[in-house]
Amino acid sequence: MANTGFVYHPDYLNHQMGPHHPESPDRLRAILGRLEGSGLMSRLVRLEPTPPDHEWITSWITKVHTSTYLKDLRKVSPQEGQVALDPDTSISPGSLNAACLAVAGALAAADAIMQGRVQNAFCAVRPPGHHAESSHAMGFCLFNNVAITARYLQEHHGLERIAIVDWDVHHGNGTQRAFYEDASVFFFSTHQYPYYPGTGKAHETGAGRGTGYTKNVPLPAGMGDTEYLQIFNTVLRPALKAYRPEAIIVSAGFDAHRDDPLAGMNLTTEGYVALSRVVKEIAGEFC
Repeated sequence: MANTGFVYHPDYLNHQMGPHHPESPDRLRAILGRLEGSGLMSRLVRLEPTPPDHEWITSWITKVHTSTYLKDLRKVSPQEGQVALDPDTSISPGSLNAACLAVAGALAAADAIMQGRVQNAFCAVRPPGHHAESSHAMGFCLFNNVAITARYLQEHHGLERIAIVDWDVHHGNGTQRAFYEDASVFFFSTHQYPYYPGTGKAHETGAGRGTGYTKNVPLPAGMGDTEYLQIFNTVLRPALKAYRPEAIIVSAGFDAHRDDPLAGMNLTTEGYVALSRVVKEIAGEFC
């Protein structure tokens, strides 16, 4: 029996940020094409989210984002073309629906795992989320999908300790801020530094009740498989062994890959496989 879910919805392609923008629908088309072409898709459990009820999805989005931000997004959502929210992020007529479906897809994956239908899931959703702050979009991101999912696992499924592992080449500033004073979510990030968004220094370890539950490992450009795997084995593994998470959510940005044109890291495809195995082993022990 297949034990990995795959979240996707065709409306994710309707989020458009203009020609030549690096966060484009082609990212998902490439994933789908590789999965279909390799035969791997037939081994996955398809989890396509249904269009969410307005009040229901709003109730979960506003666990992390302000209601004012959500209202403002709806107000500026265009009928045609794009509207810029910041220098990097814009929305098109299909963006808000895609963003709500991205959240719904992540929550559907959480449900499938908690109900025992799959052991784990990969969410091929867009727009992405880890830069999104409570009151504004940022860095291509509208809603913080992983942060909302963490709250959903806690408040809907009754889990107490969630770990978020962010291996995107950029620091997940929005996710860190959401849980910086919260011991119920452990946030771990490896990221290129100095680099956008400029946060994620090693001394940023949480505040108040959350002190010690944020772990940043900023890395200089040029780091590759050996360095990343050492960090996952010597820093992440013991940290999560001590924390004993009941669920692990991965912000799985792949822009630390050596072929990524924007950043300066040297992870290979095999390196990502190795990092995934470490996380899967930890999840197998505690989740």
